[in-house]
Amino acid sequence: RYAEAFREAGLPPGVFQILHLTHAGVERTISDATVGFVAFTGSVAGGHAVQAAVSKRFIAAGLELGGKDPAYVRADADLAHAVENLVDGAMFNSGQSCCGIERIYVHRRLYDEFVERAVALTRTYVLGNPLDAATTLGPMVRTAAAGFVRAQVAEAVAQGAVAHIADFPNDQPGTPYLGPQILTGVTHQMRVMTEETFGPVAPIMPVESDEEAIALMNDSAYGLTAAIWTSDADAAIHIGDRIETGTWFMNRCDYLDPALAWTGVKDSGRGCALSVLGFEQFTRPKSFHLRTITT
Repeated sequence: RYAEAFREAGLPPGVFQILHLTHAGVERTISDATVGFVAFTGSVAGGHAVQAAVSKRFIAAGLELGGKDPAYVRADADLAHAVENLVDGAMFNSGQSCCGIERIYVHRRLYDEFVERAVALTRTYVLGNPLDAATTLGPMVRTAAAGFVRAQVAEAVAQGAVAHIADFPNDQPGTPYLGPQILTGVTHQMRVMTEETFGPVAPIMPVESDEEAIALMNDSAYGLTAAIWTSDADAAIHIGDRIETGTWFMNRCDYLDPALAWTGVKDSGRGCALSVLGFEQFTRPKSFHLRTITT
């Protein structure tokens, strides 16, 4: 599709290339003198490998890596709107979205009702063949990815978490077809709250205050996006200033705006895409200092 788009846009033949490479092949490509910049999207381990290869030359790299994006439902939030959007934010594309919601913190005042509504909404998903119009939740990218998510959920349950979705229709262990899950009773001692899941799982924790939510949201090695649900824009800005993240959402999640910079902090990477700032990393400044001699 990218090749077709570039061709329609008039890009000269051969400029856009698609290469299927091994890790060693990628390293050799990066080391080639004709490569002036590297944009990488992938795992933290992959980012380290790319950064190591780039460090052998004086070129830059834009790295969009992992995420464990949090959401905070404040006491003054529109509960119905928060449930609808956060369940979608966690389950969209079977949870396989770089900026998908991977952990949810809900003010104690709304917690019980939020969980009840989130479970009810999640149960309405239809897991199946993505080519079927009735399907609202497709398979994961491969069996191993689904197995990783199953293991993470099972480990959390063994540590005391509660899984609210049982016997989901068409969930097939040993295949990429994985049913969605809502977890409660989770803590930051569980991998499901600290390590990237990248699957249709929404772990939910109650919090007593903004301060507790801020501390928990920042308790992560990642910092791609984070979101707050509130009716107070001033509070959203004040709290957002204290959250370690590249993008801060109010009353929405998992969204890109071409006018706003797309960037991450901590293990979510470095560099910037989108917006005017995003173009700057693909350019190199050059000064022309001309002096005219007159006689």
